[in-house]
Amino acid sequence: MAISPLPHSPKSSLLRRRRSALLAGALSLALVGGLASEALMAQSGAAQAAAVTVPQATAQQMPSFADVVAAVQPAVVSIRVKADMGPQTSSFQGGDDEGGDNGGMQLPPWFKQFGIPFGKGGANRGGADGGRSPHNVVMGQGSGFFISADGYIVTNNHVVDKATEVTVLTNDGKTYTAKVIGTDEKTDVALIKVDGGKDKDFPFVKFAEGDSRVGDWVIAVGNPFGLGNTVTAGIVSARGRDIGAGPYDDFIQIDAPINKGNSGGPTFNLKGDVVGMNTAIYSPTGGSVGIGFDIPAATVQQIVADLKEHGSVTRGWLGVQIQPITDEIAESLGLKSDKGALVADSQDGSPAIAAGVKTGDAILSVDGKTVDSPRDLARKIAAYSPGTNVTLSVWRDGKAQDIQVKLGKLPDQQQQASADDNSGGDSVGKLGLSVAPASDVSGSPSDKGVAVVSVDPNGPAADKGIQVGDVILSVGGKAVAKPSDVSAGVDTAKAEGKKAVLMQLKSGTQLRFVAVPVAKA
Repeated sequence: MAISPLPHSPKSSLLRRRRSALLAGALSLALVGGLASEALMAQSGAAQAAAVTVPQATAQQMPSFADVVAAVQPAVVSIRVKADMGPQTSSFQGGDDEGGDNGGMQLPPWFKQFGIPFGKGGANRGGADGGRSPHNVVMGQGSGFFISADGYIVTNNHVVDKATEVTVLTNDGKTYTAKVIGTDEKTDVALIKVDGGKDKDFPFVKFAEGDSRVGDWVIAVGNPFGLGNTVTAGIVSARGRDIGAGPYDDFIQIDAPINKGNSGGPTFNLKGDVVGMNTAIYSPTGGSVGIGFDIPAATVQQIVADLKEHGSVTRGWLGVQIQPITDEIAESLGLKSDKGALVADSQDGSPAIAAGVKTGDAILSVDGKTVDSPRDLARKIAAYSPGTNVTLSVWRDGKAQDIQVKLGKLPDQQQQASADDNSGGDSVGKLGLSVAPASDVSGSPSDKGVAVVSVDPNGPAADKGIQVGDVILSVGGKAVAKPSDVSAGVDTAKAEGKKAVLMQLKSGTQLRFVAVPVAKA
């Protein structure tokens, strides 16, 4: 009997078909899942590659200062100083003390010069008093940079001021003892020198030619907080800043972060040339807030040349006391602008007196170069050597004329021009004051002119700073001796159609001019 396999039942066949379909579906899902996983992995890899690879065009647009820094950094040095300050407070304005000598640079408290003190010695005793006078020995540090292969280094005066020992640490870790060649308090520039031996040539940098422009990239290198060579970058924010540090302020403002210890360090352009020397910062907190000030390269270069040749700086001297020309003063003089400097007084025995410069002259240019302000005149005159003949264009009696002046030598402790901005003020309507002959007023600073004996506190004269005790010396260019002379001068100005009359006043020992409106006087 033949045995045959049992026939498949319909139910069993259906179950087999379902299992086959489920298996096929599972395999399909597995296949799709595998493909999806591979796709996701591929996409993730692509994303990772995009995150670390910058397109070449974009990379070329992003500035890098690495090449410039590598070239200039070896020429930048750290400077350590031991200074005997005597019984006085340290001049290094990098600590908590905001006062002090500051190397002759008297700054408002929110401006910081930042050679940084890092230690203070004990009270060393000695001297002519048999050892009873304490000496305040201060250790400070700042920055500097080589300007020649034979070891000349530029830094700030306030870094090496009163130094008994100066040590230079180069970028490669070598230490040298430095000699102070010369310093200049008025510009805060100093020149020191190290000797590297016969076979030693130091890496050095050169000064930039021409002026940097607002918006130019700059790189500051220095020794902030004694950390060693540090590089920061920014732009030139402004030029021609006057921060009240000295008579020749002409600072470059930069936003590259500079801090205590950066004093004397260089600021470079992208060519690796020095555009300025770090000197001060604006800082309510004591640290960088992005406002720093550099001495322009041209100024540093000029001062260094004198220090190298003479050990000091000799400046031309005109011998005048000057003040700004306000709009009112310009109108009263018949000038079309407020540029220039008004001569309030000339010093006895000065080159100005010898050349015929008179009180009331407005100096408009020096050797054809326009004078913008009293401080600009001070800088221009100081740039000449004593004995130089210069041509001043002055405005006198309603017209310009040239005066030849042979400049003298600026006396010690004396500025050749005073940029006193207390130009007084103007008054409207009645003058609001009473005057009497100065010779009749006890305590008057002058026996000439008329003294102000009372001022209406609500009047225009009081509002503009005219005070009891001031002496009016002239009105409209004519000397006055009695009250009626003042009225006559005002009336003359009104008759000539002038809006203001120029008065010369003496306050204490200071002379100044005020332009008094006469339209309603």
